[in-house]
Amino acid sequence: MAIPVPEKRIADFENMGFGMFIHYGLYSQMGCGEWVMNIANIPVEEYKKLFDTFTAKDFDARKIAKTAKAAGMRYITLTTRHHDGFSLYDTKGLSDYDAPHSPAHRDLVREFVEACREEGLMPMFYHTTLDWYQPSFKNDFPAYLDYLNKSVEVLCTEYGKIGGLWFDGNWSRPASDWDPDTLYAIIRKHQPEALIIDNTGLTGRGVVGHPELDSVTFEQGRPTPLYRDGMPKYVAAEMCHTMNDHWGYGAGDFNYKSLPSMIETLCACRKVGANYLLNVGPDGDGNIVPMQKIILEYMGKWMETCGQSLYRGKPCEIAGEFKNFALEADGRVYLYIHDLNVAGDANVIVDGGGRGFKYFKNVKRKVRGVRWTDTGEELDYVQHGENLWFNATGFPYGCNYVVRVAEVEFDD
Repeated sequence: MAIPVPEKRIADFENMGFGMFIHYGLYSQMGCGEWVMNIANIPVEEYKKLFDTFTAKDFDARKIAKTAKAAGMRYITLTTRHHDGFSLYDTKGLSDYDAPHSPAHRDLVREFVEACREEGLMPMFYHTTLDWYQPSFKNDFPAYLDYLNKSVEVLCTEYGKIGGLWFDGNWSRPASDWDPDTLYAIIRKHQPEALIIDNTGLTGRGVVGHPELDSVTFEQGRPTPLYRDGMPKYVAAEMCHTMNDHWGYGAGDFNYKSLPSMIETLCACRKVGANYLLNVGPDGDGNIVPMQKIILEYMGKWMETCGQSLYRGKPCEIAGEFKNFALEADGRVYLYIHDLNVAGDANVIVDGGGRGFKYFKNVKRKVRGVRWTDTGEELDYVQHGENLWFNATGFPYGCNYVVRVAEVEFDD
């Protein structure tokens, strides 16, 4: 069975590869994560007091967009409204529970879109379908759906061309309660080239849903290969990932994933053709917290040094051993090598055994050369039939990029 040809918007999305997720809202002021209203059982009237102190005084969309671009990210997905029902955009009279009516007196979504365009990044809108604030969500669901549809129509008509809508919350009610046909028709009417994504949550990772959806989602962990043979439509895949244990700002959450693990996770996503959407949770004033800024800075250094082939690189039949894998981009093949140690004197460097010949199979073209992309060093290799071994020399003393990339050149 054949694999469908992706529509242009989906192919373009896949080629972006790496994006930033931003969770920011009233909850950020509490520093207890984005679900604090629900988990701490805070009554609506009590939680609403956060509205009166929401100034977003340090929320600088241009600075955030520059940070994302420097990290090698090519799109940003912003929580325009999360489950607490507060909107970062002007809802045009649908509600006054939004940023323009708060002490911030600003449309943060408009600032975000303008900043993304200035930096050449694609703006994406996260929007909740679950709402803890609107009484109609529990008491009059048809009225709530009308409110939701009109909210999305505002986003589709007030901000020019956008990259897409990223929905979250349908898992909160039976599938039969929702009316995705009407919602998605609104998007297609006003934003025909926009991506439509519906997060299937932790329990539905990688599940293909409504025919209008353009990507499946993997929340946390690692994505698995998506087998598209016989699918009626080609869909992309995206994995969203927190740096620690919360999406929204957690002032007491010190459980950050290591930088090497995030580099490896980015590579693991691209190995199976999925995008990597890495989250930041700005503090109550709108600052990206120092730890997250440092991680993004070093992710950017890795992308600049080793990761350029990740954008257009696609999974191919060439396969390595263990975590090592290959991607093909523009007729070239790139080998991603893990667990490689630093070359140096035995009195200084602990030999982890990572150096030496690495094996890849299904190499059907005649190899002309193999070289590291970061230094250009030519590497010894042996090809026997469709089997390739190349000598992976260690990182130069003073460096360890976690994952190193070799480019294979062919005779044809």
